[in-house]
Amino acid sequence: MAATGSQQDIATALVAAHAQYPSLEGGSFYDEVLLEVRARAERDGSIGKADIGALLLWKRLNLSTVWTCDLNEWPDRKVRAVTAEAFELARNTDRSVPEAAGAARSALLKLPGCQRGAAVASTLLTAGAPDRMAVYDRRAVTAVQILGFADPQGYYSRFMTTVCALAEAVNGATGRQWLARDVDMALFMIG
Repeated sequence: MAATGSQQDIATALVAAHAQYPSLEGGSFYDEVLLEVRARAERDGSIGKADIGALLLWKRLNLSTVWTCDLNEWPDRKVRAVTAEAFELARNTDRSVPEAAGAARSALLKLPGCQRGAAVASTLLTAGAPDRMAVYDRRAVTAVQILGFADPQGYYSRFMTTVCALAEAVNGATGRQWLARDVDMALFMIG
């Protein structure tokens, strides 16, 4: 999964994009919802329907879909059980990040909204394991392609392999200690 640009060029592009991300330090409240849900996911080990609704607001997704109606019919304890299992898998440091991402993504297949595509699932996983997971969406795919990486073609574990390579490129070229969420923010701005 090699990129067409040099690692230094990729790192420079990512760092510049990351600096443009709307942050609390810069006076933006864009990530406020994500940070609140993340804190509850860390505290409780799971998230429920209210938190998922909050994350969908953060992602600006359409909530008038069949799957949101289906999710609403699930008892919250069942939603929490599925997200707890997925978060545990995502946080498992005995596995590589891409392996953990694939396992966690598979666990979320039970949950309405997570059967097709990785956008919703990756958003939940980013809230539950922000140091290891990143949001996979159209912007992220566009950004990895702009940076010269292959389209992950819907596979979250492939995408996370690219995210890890991008974090390594930045860390190696700059001496920083970027995590998946740092790459995620940069991809958001590039894409």
